[in-house]
Amino acid sequence: MKIVNYFKETYDELVHKVSWPSAKDLQNSVVVVSIASLIIALIVFLMDLLFNAGMGLLFPAV
Repeated sequence: MKIVNYFKETYDELVHKVSWPSAKDLQNSVVVVSIASLIIALIVFLMDLLFNAGMGLLFPAV
């Protein structure tokens, strides 16, 4: 009986107490996260290129 009560309380909380973002807010968040992810990926890519070039200078291939 405890598990049934748990699911009833969980449903009640999700339906009546949680404030869900609007579709517009969700779209704005997706855009911000996407742009931030692309910027971070670009920075990591450039750091990798720089590190690779530096290692190539320090340890040239034979």
